[in-house]
Formats: sequence, C-alpha cells, structure tokens
Amino acid sequence: MTDRTTTTAAAPPPAAAPPAPRTGPRSTAIEAAGLRKSYGSQEVLRGIDLTVPRGTVFALLGPNGAGKTTAVRILATLASADAGTVRVAGHDVRTERARVRRAISLTGQFAAVDEMQTGAENLRMMARLARTAGGGRLSRAAARTKAAELLTRFDLTEAADRLAKTYSGGMRRRLDLAASLAGSPEIIFLDEPTTGLDPRSRQELWSVVRELRAAGTTVFLTTQYLEEADQLADRIAVLDAGRIVAEGTAAELKRRVAGHRLDITLADSAAYLRLAPRALHSDPDARVLGFPTDGGAAEVRALLDELDPAHTAITHFTVHTATLEDVFLTLTGRPAPQSSTPQPTPPQPTPPQSPAPQEPTTPQEPTHA
Repeated sequence: MTDRTTTTAAAPPPAAAPPAPRTGPRSTAIEAAGLRKSYGSQEVLRGIDLTVPRGTVFALLGPNGAGKTTAVRILATLASADAGTVRVAGHDVRTERARVRRAISLTGQFAAVDEMQTGAENLRMMARLARTAGGGRLSRAAARTKAAELLTRFDLTEAADRLAKTYSGGMRRRLDLAASLAGSPEIIFLDEPTTGLDPRSRQELWSVVRELRAAGTTVFLTTQYLEEADQLADRIAVLDAGRIVAEGTAAELKRRVAGHRLDITLADSAAYLRLAPRALHSDPDARVLGFPTDGGAAEVRALLDELDPAHTAITHFTVHTATLEDVFLTLTGRPAPQSSTPQPTPPQPTPPQSPAPQEPTTPQEPTHA
C-alpha cells in the first residue's frame, strides 16, 4: 500500500477590509442595465447589468474575447451601446458625455506616454489638458505643482527629467497611471493594467491601486489574472461570452463552487487519464487532479477511497480552500489563462503591437478619457 502524505496549503494573508459602503443618491459610481453591443452579426455584450459602489475596486474577470474591453469602452464613452442604460458618476453616458469624461480616466493595456518627453513633461502636459470638475483647466503653475505631486506619489521623482523612452516597463506603467490621475478623476478604468509586467512591477501597481481605493477613488479593473482580482477587488464579476455569469466577493464566488478542493497526485499516467474527466482542476505535467469537497475528514476519506479503491493510484493529496481558478473553470467551462506571471517588458521598447483582436474592434480613440 502506497503511503499518502497529507499537506496543508499555507493560508493567504488576510485581505484588507473593504471600505464601508456609502449611502445616499451618490453612493453608486457606475450603473449599467441591459447593456448590449454587436459588431455586425457577432453579439459581444448580451444584456449585462453592473453596479459599482463608490470608493471600491471592482474587477471584471473573463477570458480573451469575453467582452471586457468592449464593456470598458462603453462605460468610458469611447463606444456606444446598442441597447441598455449606463450612468457613470451620476451622469448618463449618452446625454451627458462631457460630464462623464470630466469625472473619469482610462488606462489601457499599453502605456500611452510620449516617449520623447520627460516624465515631468508628460505629467505637466496631461495636467494642462485635463479639465477640472468645473470644466476649466489648470494654470501652468498649478499644472507644474500637480505634476510634482504625482511624481512623488508614484516614486518617479529621481527619473522626472529622463526621457520616458528610457524608463523600464514598470516605470512607464506608473507614469501612465500618474498621467491618468492628472485631472483628479472620481473613477479610473484600468483595462488589463499589468499586461507585460514582471512580478515586481505588478506588485508595485497593485500597491498603487490599493492607495487609490484608500483615497476614495473608484477603480474599475479588467483582468485575466485570477490572483490580481483576488488580491485587489472588493467585488468581482465573471464575464463569459458577453454575459455576466457570476458576481460577488472572492469568498462568495469560491463558496459557489465548493468550500475546499482535494488535489491528488497520481502514480502513473494511466490513473491520471482514468480520473481526469471527473476533475475540476488538472495539471497533466505534475499528474495532479483536483476535486471539490467540503473539506471534512469523513468526506475526504470517502472521496479518496472512491477515487482509489485499491489504495495504489494516489501518492499524495492536499486539501485547501477553493480558488478563483476553480470558479473560473466551473463558470466558463475552460481553464484560467496560464499567463499569470507575464514576461518583463524589454528595456528599450518600440510601441507595442496589439495582438490579433479577440473582440471586434472599433477605431482607437485617446487612451485617457
């Protein structure tokens, strides 16, 4: 009889408590109802509903082609919905577009900074272009002060007088995000903001998002990275094939799948192939399969005996809480993207070429709304 070794997964650090919900007519940052969008015969959004409280981080999670970028473009006034209603910062995106744009900022998947200007020049330019809540513009002196504040806030002071083209990928991302805050927006849209960043730069950007929430800014985040949504979001919506298939906190979504997951390591490929069709999670290289369970000793023991009645196929097992990967697979019927650790951006990048579009696209408009 093969020995089975039980291990316990390390508990993740406790998540920061979400801010207390606001009440009153201005408590909601984004409201969308029945949102639909088609490009030709392809229906990209199929009647989605969203409600985002002010001062929170909301993550829209989904695979490539799910409709995430299309949803953001509509919410940010860069595209029009075919049907449905949308209010952002209390304003209708169809009839009060200018007011919506004064209240928001959008940062896309790739840094949109002028490489031939210094970091300080980029921020002064954006501060001068951005409109205030009253519709005016900052003076040169006020724009210079704002740029200095942002350079300090995003730890770019030492690089302020260097051309942006000399910045690393993480620095360019921070500069891009700083530029998007030049107009002090109430709501910021981050469309897959950590695409192409190395792990350290991702962590730095996560810290910035947490600081924005702490300051009362509403952050609407789209991402493919499950860890990112788990770490940052107060609420998560899972978008698949143009529909919201689930919404809630990370803990609520995990409970919808199962309280825990039993991962087993198989002794050989034959045992792996026999049990794989029943598994919730699979890792063929390591011959690991995952199965939902309530985590109780009796159920785990019974499940092990059911999967391996001869006690020869399973060499190790681990019981841990369900993950967002389990949620993703259960709700979308496909595994989560494997690029959870993006490759670093080259130090001297040329303007990145967008990959083949996963969603129907419309002509690009300025990144910062």
